[in-house]
Amino acid sequence: MAVTFYDLGSAAGLKKLDEYLLTHSYISGYQASKDDITVYTALSGAPSSSYVNVSRWHNHIDALLRISGVSGEGCGVTVEGFAPAEAVATPPAQDSKAAAAEDDDDDDDVDLFGEETEEEKKAAEERAAAVKAPGKKKESGKSSVLLDVKPWDDETDMKKLEEAVRSVEMEGLLWGAAKLVPVGYGIKKLQIMMTIVDDLVSVDTLIEEHLTVEPISEYVQSCDIVAFNKI
Repeated sequence: MAVTFYDLGSAAGLKKLDEYLLTHSYISGYQASKDDITVYTALSGAPSSSYVNVSRWHNHIDALLRISGVSGEGCGVTVEGFAPAEAVATPPAQDSKAAAAEDDDDDDDVDLFGEETEEEKKAAEERAAAVKAPGKKKESGKSSVLLDVKPWDDETDMKKLEEAVRSVEMEGLLWGAAKLVPVGYGIKKLQIMMTIVDDLVSVDTLIEEHLTVEPISEYVQSCDIVAFNKI
């Protein structure tokens, strides 16, 4: 069901959004979508840390845009006084006028929702091709995965936990941005992005045979998949 937000430039509007995100990971559904992009671009910038839930959500969407992009359709969202995501010509960090001056005729180069450009896709294909026997298989797809990594208790060293997670190296696995998210009772969990080559990396195998066994299990109690998106 479509949702509506009002005056996100005001304290009252941000408070309403913060209350909404207290019980929602995303603007709609269970994965990042164009609805999140609409609200993200309606904000004038990173919100104050006093809006805990908005700040968490904003950082997460920002990381997705930088790492893998957002392609989910969503259910529809309205932000009063702001155009929906379909009408946004460029991501908020890009100067739309400067981009238009660079190339008025090439509309296909405009990145609406943080998806890969043609150059990035070509580079990714070349990298994936390098790890395969030439001419034997078709190019494998890639996925962007967001993991929740939970410690044993509030005494777990979260810096060492992240180092242990990132120490796992596999062909076709690339670790991305990470952040600590409060769970309660002084405990924080690690949310970390990763990009995988589908034919080379199984997320279930990664969790069961690497992230939850010794020596990493000294810090990690469990791992959950929060979002899994094809690139």
